[in-house]
Amino acid sequence: MKSVLLIFTFFLCFNISSQENSKDYSEAINIIEVWLDAQRDYDKLPGISVSVVSDQETIWSGAYGMANKEENVKTEPSTLCSICSVSKLFTAVAIMKLYDEGKIRLDDNIEDILPWYNLKQQYLESGPITIRSLLSHSSGLPRENTFSHWNGPDYYFPSKEEIKERLSSQETLYPASTYYQYSNLALTLLGYVVEEITGETYEDYVKENILSPLGLSNTSPTMPKSLHGNQLAIGYGNLSRDGKRTPLNFFEANGVNAAAGFSSNVEDLAKFASWQFRLRDTTVTEILKPSTLKNMHNVHWIDADWEGTRGLGFGIYKGPNGDKWVGHGGYCPGYQTTFRLHLDSKLAYTVMINANGVNPPKYAYGIHKLLMKVKTKEKEEVSEDKLDLSSYIGYYNWDIAEETYVALWEGKLALIDLPTNSPAESMTLYKHIEGDTFKRIRDDGELGEKLLFERDANGNVVQMKIFENYIYTKAKS
Repeated sequence: MKSVLLIFTFFLCFNISSQENSKDYSEAINIIEVWLDAQRDYDKLPGISVSVVSDQETIWSGAYGMANKEENVKTEPSTLCSICSVSKLFTAVAIMKLYDEGKIRLDDNIEDILPWYNLKQQYLESGPITIRSLLSHSSGLPRENTFSHWNGPDYYFPSKEEIKERLSSQETLYPASTYYQYSNLALTLLGYVVEEITGETYEDYVKENILSPLGLSNTSPTMPKSLHGNQLAIGYGNLSRDGKRTPLNFFEANGVNAAAGFSSNVEDLAKFASWQFRLRDTTVTEILKPSTLKNMHNVHWIDADWEGTRGLGFGIYKGPNGDKWVGHGGYCPGYQTTFRLHLDSKLAYTVMINANGVNPPKYAYGIHKLLMKVKTKEKEEVSEDKLDLSSYIGYYNWDIAEETYVALWEGKLALIDLPTNSPAESMTLYKHIEGDTFKRIRDDGELGEKLLFERDANGNVVQMKIFENYIYTKAKS
């Protein structure tokens, strides 16, 4: 009886998994591609690359714009960028691997591990600065070391020896475990902890124990200078008033690699996301114990205002719908990245932009809302599926408005205004009535105003009319 029950359970789980894998995201992906292509122009981005993961599968990756505008090098999903503070996640994994192996404890004092540590504790009542507090940015340490490495044009990042030499000139900002204070210095020191415990360089340890086992062959703890301007994108600055972005100089994080030095692409970070979903669903150790990763994804620090929440290395975020996300962002001279995992849906997003003054999470959340419309919809038969609506698809322009894109969505037409922060929220659905006539589907399911498409003498759709007055002309392909 027990064996029969196990077999039944196996096939039930297999069937659920198969149903999930059979979700058709093609219409959503088409809209994603249209949206990102348009937003790259409207937001004046040099280039943007994106990957979308559903559990163990990269269901889509794409790229738009230029990795090097001056030499006309296109951005591809394989294009490398600085991922800056997303580097901290690899440092956190390295630390927690040592924790799993019993070589360090989360409540170890930093002074007991790094014999040369001599940063001044200015609060006598402070508790110890621990591995846990460094990982959760609650150590009270200052944000940076003493070097002005974020200032251009050369972006000089100090070596480990230079950071050590000046450490005694710094002091804590707050007593330990009192406030959230994001600190590049804290994660830099954790990189030195890895070296102290293992006897290897930080870079070698991460390559051997994390990057290679996960097959992240395009991820490096450093920035490959020989690839800069080709496979490694040029980084551009903020948008100026005249609508231009200036290319910024190449930089290397040197002694700050553990906090901000990594380069990668969206394809590799997709694998990094799948590893986390995989590890959370097993009892088998893969680099880390499953329970350890889950612990890293939990909140280990929350400020008194209930806003600042951090895990162990990971940012813990409240999404637009109040849902839980984990991941990290990255912001370095010329590059911004977001890496976000939505644990409940097992969807993950990586967005890389080779410019500053941009908002990568906007694109991750915008894509997620669209995919969730597919993921949560029950399978149903739609008679309109048999209609050929392809002649209506495309861009439409109106001389006193921006553009509208008409797409297919579940046997209906979807009108999406561009630009938009969220194509899912901008989407308006229309039901076919007869001929070239459609009607808007209201939120309550009732039908609203009429949408009429008009054709030329050859039968080609050339414009659409709403409210009898607003005429949008179809752009020629």
